[in-house]
Amino acid sequence: MYLKKINLKKKVALVTGAGKGIGKACAIALAEAGAELIIISRTQSDLDKVSKIIKKFKTKCTSYVCDVTNYNQIKNLINKQKKIDILVNNAGTNIPEHFTKVQKKNMEYLVKLNTVSTFHLAQLCTLKMLEAKNRKKIGGSIINMSSQMAHVGGPIRSVYNMTKAGLEGLTKGMAIDLAKSNIRVNTVCPTFVVTPMTKKFLKSRKFKNDMLKKIPMGKFAELSDVATTVAFLASDSSSMITGTSILVDGGWTAI
Repeated sequence: MYLKKINLKKKVALVTGAGKGIGKACAIALAEAGAELIIISRTQSDLDKVSKIIKKFKTKCTSYVCDVTNYNQIKNLINKQKKIDILVNNAGTNIPEHFTKVQKKNMEYLVKLNTVSTFHLAQLCTLKMLEAKNRKKIGGSIINMSSQMAHVGGPIRSVYNMTKAGLEGLTKGMAIDLAKSNIRVNTVCPTFVVTPMTKKFLKSRKFKNDMLKKIPMGKFAELSDVATTVAFLASDSSSMITGTSILVDGGWTAI
């Protein structure tokens, strides 16, 4: 038998930024594959909607309102969990500004949210994973949500480029340190996906057309494209994949 299926039964997955967009899609996909979910967002009403969908798959879902940039809040939340097998480090944002006009407060906030908080979450979840005496046998998976912009430059995105490129380096270092514990670490790098975060950028017809010209497949990614990739990396189907990136970019970086 050569086909490994995406089966996450008896696995516990924590997803940040799970209230909307990519995080929501990833949480639902992991539930479809059988995982129990721990979902985090800053908005209770968003979490309630996602929880309702997840429970249709007859799997457990626990939700927490939490700001991932608050280290003590995150630490307390993770420490109270009995088990974590999968982390989808998804919370993040962008504040587009020309490099010469980047405001110090915006730069510092993006670094704190997109890179520093991702580091802290990964470290805290890893320590929780390692509490399981059979971790080497059952394995673990950490997926850091990156972007094609970690691999190519983009206009008015210098800080975003920087934070996402930082995740690529972090992921490789983590993967080496955690390999002996059978905890795999990878990034998923989507192109533009139509989400609440990107909708405001895509309202500009010029921006939208410029972006589509750079995607050989001529279309934006669907939420399901990203969520399916995350589910694959979370499962034993990808048991030999670590320290790398899967670019869900329609060929953008191939040019």
